[in-house]
Amino acid sequence: MDNIIIIITFVVYLFLMLWVGVLFYKKTNKMSDYFLGGRKLNSWVTSLSAQASDMSGWLLMGLPGYAYAAGMEAAWIAIGLAAGTYLNWKFIAKRLRKYTQIAGNSITLPDYFENRFKDNSKSLRLISAIIILVFFLIYTASGFVAGGKLFNTVFGIPYITALIIGVFVVVSYTFLGGFMAVCWTDLFQGMLMFFAIIIVPTVGINLVGGPSTAMNMWDQISPELLNPFTALDGTTLSFITIISGLAWGVGYLGQPHILIRFMAIRSADEIKKARIIAMVWVIISLTAAIFVGLVGMIYLQVPLKDAAMETVFMVMAKNIFPVVIAGIFLAAVLAAIMSTADSQLLVTASAISGDIYKVFFRKKASEKELLWVSRFTVIGVSIISFILALNPNSSVLKLVAYAWAGFGAAFGPAVLLSLFWKRMTRNGALAGIITGGITVIIWRNLTGGIYDLYEIVPGFLCALIAIVIVSLLDKEPSGEIIAEFDKATIE
Repeated sequence: MDNIIIIITFVVYLFLMLWVGVLFYKKTNKMSDYFLGGRKLNSWVTSLSAQASDMSGWLLMGLPGYAYAAGMEAAWIAIGLAAGTYLNWKFIAKRLRKYTQIAGNSITLPDYFENRFKDNSKSLRLISAIIILVFFLIYTASGFVAGGKLFNTVFGIPYITALIIGVFVVVSYTFLGGFMAVCWTDLFQGMLMFFAIIIVPTVGINLVGGPSTAMNMWDQISPELLNPFTALDGTTLSFITIISGLAWGVGYLGQPHILIRFMAIRSADEIKKARIIAMVWVIISLTAAIFVGLVGMIYLQVPLKDAAMETVFMVMAKNIFPVVIAGIFLAAVLAAIMSTADSQLLVTASAISGDIYKVFFRKKASEKELLWVSRFTVIGVSIISFILALNPNSSVLKLVAYAWAGFGAAFGPAVLLSLFWKRMTRNGALAGIITGGITVIIWRNLTGGIYDLYEIVPGFLCALIAIVIVSLLDKEPSGEIIAEFDKATIE
């Protein structure tokens, strides 16, 4: 009976999301509508959509699972992400919104790079689109893995069956409604995630006897559990471990599914308000996610092992609350998964249809043709990501970390310097994007990485150096590019 009630909760929630997709399907007639919503987002939708699509299933699974396994060591990732969120909204959002409109009304990141540097060779667009395709296949697979674990944990159905259900739902409303459907569902999903991640650990602490009892129980597990500078065994965390956690923050600068929200807000003047909303959401959500893991350590009677650690939120929600409320909170996990997977599919579709299909194969393709190419790209990419997600033992956090590093290193330095350094050239941008992406792939696939340093650190630094050196060796940008830069960067 309990499962039936939870199923009904899920079905109602999913039908609401699909209804939004159908609603915006009728309003989506051209490429700019499908990918940027006509630049009509308000501050609330922009901020919560950006953060919900950013955090994904790992906020309710990956990060709590890390805290469950390692204690307050997980705080370094949260601190890095909070700082990165602020810096991204403070320094990138407004300037990118203005520059993408001035630079040929760019509607995708590859489109922006090409227009920013007047790249007639199309190489910047092509390389950027390939980077997006490669790393979003991995990123989307992480969301599908999270969805499979959700349905498997809650209903006990086979992982593959659970995976198919999750993929079908995400693909359906992304296929139909495009960017506006994604953003408006993200608004609702972001609010649901926010309240769920706060309530579950709060109630859990009360059930074990309150904060003082919880502190004693944590101390019994390990006196170092709440110390962010030590591991559970009492050893001091290495400088590399701390830097690797904090380095998640620089990844924000290169995430296409987040940057596109900045491009879509209806006015640069609304960004300040959106930044405040986003920061409140992020700080509270990240803090609560860590406490989910910590409370799970002392609340759950049967310890979770290995990949199952990432289900700590779901197990707690199912055990703590009446079945109807549990169903709503478990739907929050689905919301987290959907809010990111849909954005990733949409950005990948824009890269394939607008940056590859139209530019290299069908230059005279109509808006309607491109719209349908985009929609079928969503299906094609989903199939590949589904195949990558077939392993039930895959770690959501590890998959996200790989894709996050890839985008952060490949696009982060290029976006940052393109907005703040007028001497940057097309060849410099190309060198940085290629260097960042390749460095991450090589570093990741070395045995355990070198010194266990998160691959975004060497990737970001190498890309930054490549851009500066190649740009300085290259001839100076044209007067047209300089004039456009000056226009876009006037405060």
